[in-house]
Amino acid sequence: MGGPDRRWIDRYLGHLAKERRLSPHTSSNYARDIGALVDFLERGNVADWKRVDSQHVRVFAAKSHAGGLGPRSVQRRLSAVRGFFGYLVREGAAASNPAVDIRAPKAARRLPGTLDVDQINQLLDIPGDDPLTMRDRAIMELFYSSGLRLAELIGLALTDIDLADRTVRVLGKGSKTRIVPVGRKACDAIRAWLRERAALAAIDETALFVGRNGVRLKSRAVQLRIAGWARRKGLPSRVYPHLFRHSFATHLLESSRDLRGVQELLGHADISTTQVYTHLDFAHLARTYDASHPRAKRKT
Repeated sequence: MGGPDRRWIDRYLGHLAKERRLSPHTSSNYARDIGALVDFLERGNVADWKRVDSQHVRVFAAKSHAGGLGPRSVQRRLSAVRGFFGYLVREGAAASNPAVDIRAPKAARRLPGTLDVDQINQLLDIPGDDPLTMRDRAIMELFYSSGLRLAELIGLALTDIDLADRTVRVLGKGSKTRIVPVGRKACDAIRAWLRERAALAAIDETALFVGRNGVRLKSRAVQLRIAGWARRKGLPSRVYPHLFRHSFATHLLESSRDLRGVQELLGHADISTTQVYTHLDFAHLARTYDASHPRAKRKT
């Protein structure tokens, strides 16, 4: 007893080619993913598309994952199967779509990269007293001092920074405003930049950080300047603005252990977003536990 009619796969791919103009690579992926389902159904002696139910698809997804496919690949495979069965239902070859409520396993959250304290110090110690260098120094100091997102930093106005109070008012995601402390060195760097800014900025420009043309700095310009300074300092080639935010959060948690406080500073709505940084320092926590917990101490 064989599996369901494979000719429906070719019909479906032909249908997609006409309607969505799929690339050969995408068509190949669809054919491979749906073909894997047919192989699975053949092994289970399921001979008709109308006999395929949600349990078949659920087991197919589980076996795909157990066979080495990552969560994202399983998700892509299920998406292909859902689309295929939607077509079969439309053509009358299946009574319902058994894949509609099946979800792939959650992908493991990737840990953010960080720079260690020595690397941060190396990057912030940039030579030169020309206006753009002083601006870049102020930008990087503020990134690391206050954990700002790139969009938050370039969105800052002159009135958002309070150097006397050493705070900055930030407009974060969801248009939520938060007040964040600014470190002493960042304040010093910003003061130095403000002395140069007046000669560079357009008369009516309110942005804290401006470019050569005197108007608000763009995201891409900040990314390129930071990457350039990192190369000149011999740091890893993949240095980008958000790396300062990751480093800020990690270093603060290492010293304070105040997860809620770091959540507030970062402007995270959900503490689970902040908790990713606790995994980065797990080795340190494990060593602390081994050295301190009464039941973990080694006998001497």
